[in-house]
Amino acid sequence: MIENSILSGKKAILSITGNLLTDQRVHKVASSLQKMGMEPILIGRRHVSSLLLENRKFKNIQIKPFFHKGPLFYAEYNLYLFFILLFSRASILISNDLDTLLANYMAYRIKRLVGIKLKLVYDSHEIFTEVPELNNRKWVKKVWFIIEKKILPQITNSYTVCEPIADYYKQKYRINMQVISNLPLCNPLPSPIIKNQIRIPENKKIILYQGALNIGRGIEHFIPLMDKIENAIFVIIGKGDIEKQLKQMVAGLKLEDRVLFTGSLSHEQLNVFTPKADIGLVLQEDISLSYHYVLPNRLFDFINAGVPVLASGLPEIERIVKNENIGITVSGFDPDMLLENIKIMLNDSVAIQNFKQNLKKCKGKYCWENQEEVLLDFYRNLKD
Repeated sequence: MIENSILSGKKAILSITGNLLTDQRVHKVASSLQKMGMEPILIGRRHVSSLLLENRKFKNIQIKPFFHKGPLFYAEYNLYLFFILLFSRASILISNDLDTLLANYMAYRIKRLVGIKLKLVYDSHEIFTEVPELNNRKWVKKVWFIIEKKILPQITNSYTVCEPIADYYKQKYRINMQVISNLPLCNPLPSPIIKNQIRIPENKKIILYQGALNIGRGIEHFIPLMDKIENAIFVIIGKGDIEKQLKQMVAGLKLEDRVLFTGSLSHEQLNVFTPKADIGLVLQEDISLSYHYVLPNRLFDFINAGVPVLASGLPEIERIVKNENIGITVSGFDPDMLLENIKIMLNDSVAIQNFKQNLKKCKGKYCWENQEEVLLDFYRNLKD
């Protein structure tokens, strides 16, 4: 239902450096803005899988840079993005995370200087300068920090995914970020029929990881355990920086029959496969400030799909898992401890039934539908 608002008919450009097909937050925000009568336009990096975006309802622009990673990639990508935004007719520019902020801010400032009225919004998915990928890259981290320090205090419209991140930015830059949690749609709109292309033997249970394959996600600690878990398959959905190393580990341990890599899947495909899992892994390592306060999308995806979770005892994750009693939290990655808990979650019928009953009870609490009104109110009251 289209809302009658002052933003009806206005264009909003949402930009990321990643794959539009797999970024669920951008898709949900765009859907919500469309309900206000706005015209969302999505900009992201071109991937082979991005061809599937033809089935999506939003106009999208896919940037195909010459460089694929490192400083040259980000410099080239932001240059392309800057010119696209500069010559656009959008009323709102929405920068998703720090790696698109420079282009958005420069385009916004120049257009304002020549008298074009528009607004800039920053959607912070994490504490970007504190991600573990930057831990040992002093100069790269310094550059991102300079960009953040120079621009973020000047942005009057911003929101993030959880209270600890909002508190961090308030203490650091004296800015007030709205909190809009990255929850899944409990009642997604009908989408094209998606076939389940992941085949698992019927006698095997499914241990599932879904998300970026980056350091600090616990995957490399978990793979070796599959040598001692005979009644399950470990399914890894996603792509990322350590994908090659993970596949080499699986091959070296001769676990190809127990560990399955699927690559990236769209959220429509995840809606089909995720509920089939018996355990969802949310094993973040406490290796950076960003990860310490992380509240991963997959935790809520597992809740929505009714999948019990084995999760790290980090503050925000543990708060939800323990309060709702929907799985087991662990401190560290001791193999014996992990195996013991996995066996409980795979074989203890009483514990499994208890987790699943609690998941049904709390599913409606962690829905995008409950966050949408907060988001729409934020956009109704954008500041100059």
